[in-house]
Amino acid sequence: MKTLLIYPYFLETRVRTAEDVRAVPLGVYYVASVLKENKYDVEILNWYNVNETPHKISEVLAEKKPDIIGFSILHANRWGGIDIARIAKQIDPGVTIVFGGIGATFLWNHFLTHFREIDYVVIGEGEYTFFNLIQYLESDRSQPVGSIRGIAFRQDGQAVRTPKAEAIGCLDELPVPAKYFSYQHLSLTRGCAGNCNFCGSPQFWGNKVRFHSVGYFVDQIERLVRKGSRVFYFSDDTFTVNRKRVIDICKKIIEKELDITWTAISRVDYVSEEVLYWMRKAGCIQISYGVESGSEKIRNFLQKKITNTKVQRAFDLTQAFGIMARAYFIYGCPHESRQTIGETISLIKEIKPLSVIFYILDIFPGTRLYEDFKQRSSVNDDIWLNRTEDILYFETDPDLTRELILEFGQRLRSAFYENLPGFAEKLQLIDRADLYPLHASFYSRLAMTFDHGDYSHIKAIKDKSGIAENLYRQSLTYYPNARAYLGLGILSQKRRAYRESGRILSEGLSQFPEDSQLNLCMGVNLMNLGEFEHALSYFRGFQDVKEAQLFAAECYKALGVENPGI
Repeated sequence: MKTLLIYPYFLETRVRTAEDVRAVPLGVYYVASVLKENKYDVEILNWYNVNETPHKISEVLAEKKPDIIGFSILHANRWGGIDIARIAKQIDPGVTIVFGGIGATFLWNHFLTHFREIDYVVIGEGEYTFFNLIQYLESDRSQPVGSIRGIAFRQDGQAVRTPKAEAIGCLDELPVPAKYFSYQHLSLTRGCAGNCNFCGSPQFWGNKVRFHSVGYFVDQIERLVRKGSRVFYFSDDTFTVNRKRVIDICKKIIEKELDITWTAISRVDYVSEEVLYWMRKAGCIQISYGVESGSEKIRNFLQKKITNTKVQRAFDLTQAFGIMARAYFIYGCPHESRQTIGETISLIKEIKPLSVIFYILDIFPGTRLYEDFKQRSSVNDDIWLNRTEDILYFETDPDLTRELILEFGQRLRSAFYENLPGFAEKLQLIDRADLYPLHASFYSRLAMTFDHGDYSHIKAIKDKSGIAENLYRQSLTYYPNARAYLGLGILSQKRRAYRESGRILSEGLSQFPEDSQLNLCMGVNLMNLGEFEHALSYFRGFQDVKEAQLFAAECYKALGVENPGI
């Protein structure tokens, strides 16, 4: 049987979290790997943006002729799944449509009641449940479908569900998806030790945290590195919940000489100097922490059991080891006021985060916040028949208006951007010689965000070039760094200080003679000085690089020579 696993599109376009939205959830790769291990024909389609070219939906489905289509539903992309499922049924009414994932798990009755296109829903952890369902569908169906645990379906026109499937006791029993697929989002754990009322993880996974072994996790990374990946996102709810395991993973990454960079998510009360040291040595460049609010009253409502002292300590330690500490904040919560927003701004100034993402409080199925909303508002799941992604809490609270929420968001963002240059200036990294090369990399990476990265287009941040230059120079006080030399060279070129740029780039090339970007930048610098023959010498060693070919062609044209290539 031909199976397609589809990650459908969202209704709204993301900007700040686009890298998360673009990625197929890791669970889809696990589901597909179980099928691959059992010799099934399965293919994954990442259709997060197929709505930009809608004609491709029917074209691809008609070409591939699937027997079964499984959809990964996160809730905000549920309408994308429904739309695609309808098209699939129009093309082939006999195709079996299965919804799974956290969004489908909490709205299984809603989906089966209102959307005839959906035949089955996989509830909860789906790898073996989906496999068992496919085995049933290709069998003679002599056994009742109700014998499969963890699914929902229609019986006599009514939506029914079977008993919950048992959680996978040993996660290492799952095949390593990297045997068959390439991806960048990984997870060491399933489950979360926290119990925040705005999050569906506790209800989906349970409060017990399950782990892959160190060997399984690092083997997965190693396989992906061999496929060409170097950047990874560890997407656990709390990656550092078992510090010894994390340290062992980091040591294994170093032992295997896996040259990678990666980010992780943690809690402020689950990090220490030792674990941060080993994470940085193993390539970690960013840790995201859910701070949520500077107001203790707001955090208590959200059941985020942390203190400002622990937040301060985690951010100080993280950035001391040259790891960017990113803060998640939620605003628009019950009892939010100008005073509580002021408390959040005060905390931001104290912890000095180098990256912040602000969210308006959302209400999603599977959370205690959602159950409270249904009781307060006397609504049921039919509210999701509206073609919307989510419900913002303030829309349900008469004390909060849209204008007030917009004001809160503006105040928070303005305060962060206005203070960010000072945060960067006041960085104090730990004085350990073995970390100097990593400190250099940290400063140059941070400089890039002001130079031509995320912060380069933020008008509220003043003198971005000056900030970047200071950070590049700070990088070089620790260790030679190609990115820092390149950044300083480009900044000098922008000022038309070509002699100064040439001096900096020459110094960089003395340290990194094979670096393509430094060579190309030096060549361009010489072109600006009219030294075209000399410039060609920096392009000739990179004949496979398209930019080098274009620059060389300009040089030959300026010299009046027919372009012989490089």
